[in-house]
Amino acid sequence: MADVQDLVHELRLPEGEAAGALVLMHGRGTSEQDLLPLLDVFDPRGRLVGAFPRAPLQLPPIGHHWYALREVGRPDPETFLATADRLGAWLDGLAERAEIPIGRTVLGGFSQGAVMAWAMALGPGRPRPAGVLAMSGFLPDVPGFDLRLESLDGLPVAITHGALDPVIPPAFGRDARDRLAAAGADVVHRETDVPHILDPRVVPGVAQWLDRRFG
Repeated sequence: MADVQDLVHELRLPEGEAAGALVLMHGRGTSEQDLLPLLDVFDPRGRLVGAFPRAPLQLPPIGHHWYALREVGRPDPETFLATADRLGAWLDGLAERAEIPIGRTVLGGFSQGAVMAWAMALGPGRPRPAGVLAMSGFLPDVPGFDLRLESLDGLPVAITHGALDPVIPPAFGRDARDRLAAAGADVVHRETDVPHILDPRVVPGVAQWLDRRFG
């Protein structure tokens, strides 16, 4: 049985029976605490198991990282592949212990966390989630890790990105939108005039999108 304790994490259980789960992965240099406040606004009715894993690498200059920075769009293969294995096992363990399959789980993240959400949703051998929430990220291009970008059959996808993002340019969000839509995913894409942040103006729309996933 996969060990959900392998990654440090925060976990919130709903008061009643869970309608599903939401896993949010933080960006480079922060921790599992960074996105934790979003749970109350993304899931105001408290229907979901909320899970927030901490990236396993501590790299310069500070904080926790999912992979070593190489270039935008192309993560360092060695660190990315090792993290993908650990994160996949952690997600499998979470599904077993919470008794909520990946098919009832939305995978989301910001920046590097969005990259890992794509990897866990579309990577080789991974089960298809209830949806993907990608905030200011990109589809990873890593040798030996081929994304399944075909026959997505209505996979719900929500992409948010800042049009003024100097860290991960908005072209990466548009590329993900176009490639996922061409593969048959049901894609919602929102781009607003902000830098590398989550625009508070898109939060209500994300909450509505999530609510529909578990309606």
